[in-house]
Amino acid sequence: MRFVILLLGALAAGSPAAAQSWKEYNYPDDFFSVLLPAAPKIETTTYQVADGRSARARVYSVNQDGALLKVTVAELADTGLDESAVIDHAIGTLAKDSDVKVNIPHRIDQVYGRQLSLTGADGSRSTVALFDYKGRLYVIEGKARSGGGDATIDAMRFQQSLTFTGGDSNRSRDMIRAIRQGCPEVANPAGLDDPRCHERRN
Repeated sequence: MRFVILLLGALAAGSPAAAQSWKEYNYPDDFFSVLLPAAPKIETTTYQVADGRSARARVYSVNQDGALLKVTVAELADTGLDESAVIDHAIGTLAKDSDVKVNIPHRIDQVYGRQLSLTGADGSRSTVALFDYKGRLYVIEGKARSGGGDATIDAMRFQQSLTFTGGDSNRSRDMIRAIRQGCPEVANPAGLDDPRCHERRN
């Protein structure tokens, strides 16, 4: 819960003038929208989704003012890989040159995934979310190279702005019901300290 409070506090303290220059960019073919300070560079590449296995991917990125803001969308259809394997491999890839400080459940509407906070060996700080949705792996990463100030705020603002536009969930109704019943905040506000409740609700 402490991470969520710090995150919201940092976003609230951000420069209003800088925030006003950001706009929403929509990518219906990849079922997402995101806030960015400039039009992103879009590249087609490959992304390693498992040891020795790569998938076609698209990278949407903006690199400015000490912050790298990036969404990677990798095609998982026909790979035969399950969600946990793909997410775990992505976390391992991110952690190769970084120290994972936070790794908690995350949710955008009814799309479930993981949220990470990492510190790089080079002093950079990253906030990352990962989702397996509609046959795609989404890795949204905001990295502050300067280690503070507006770059850190921009990285967090970007990562928290992701919205899925497909209107579906990556969980069954029964699974969603079980998740909600298992979250103690429903009956007890103190349950906010439970990691299952560290989810973004749009």
